[in-house]
Amino acid sequence: MHKIALYGLPGAGKTIAARVLTEDLASEGIQVARLRLAEPLYQAQRAIYALANRPLADESQQDGRLLNMLGTEMRRINPAALTGPFVFRVRQAEKENSDSVLLCDDLRAPDLETVINLGFRLVEISAPAALRRARRQARGDLAAGDENHPTEAPLTVEPWRRIDNAGDLFEFRTRVGLLVKELRS
Repeated sequence: MHKIALYGLPGAGKTIAARVLTEDLASEGIQVARLRLAEPLYQAQRAIYALANRPLADESQQDGRLLNMLGTEMRRINPAALTGPFVFRVRQAEKENSDSVLLCDDLRAPDLETVINLGFRLVEISAPAALRRARRQARGDLAAGDENHPTEAPLTVEPWRRIDNAGDLFEFRTRVGLLVKELRS
């Protein structure tokens, strides 16, 4: 079983990479189980927006500022608030989908040790700052997160692979496709 964790600054292309990996592997008959570390944060974001009488029109929308704060406070209250449920979901996926590729597309520095201990290979997705800002604006982020926030700290580990997303979508798909070829073998 392959386990891949994507990381990079907001707007680098982690979600697009996850989508390409999922589609390309599915076309080869390989199932991908996408497991997001920050799922509890996304649930809390949806609840807060609903309570504020501003329900999210699209679940992919992100309030980076809110997510930064929620991540900090949830980890303060319980350091395993994100990693505990993630470990449970990974172990469950290992039992139920032993032939699948497990894919995490939202790895952050505070969760690195847990993800490595679960056997995930790390893939860094990078893009220039101006391009990342433009992408976040285009996807309709509700508020930008702080790239200097502790949850956005650079990972201090050498990745298994690096994928540069400085070009167009075709170039990026080609680069991600090389990773797909490795995962098939």
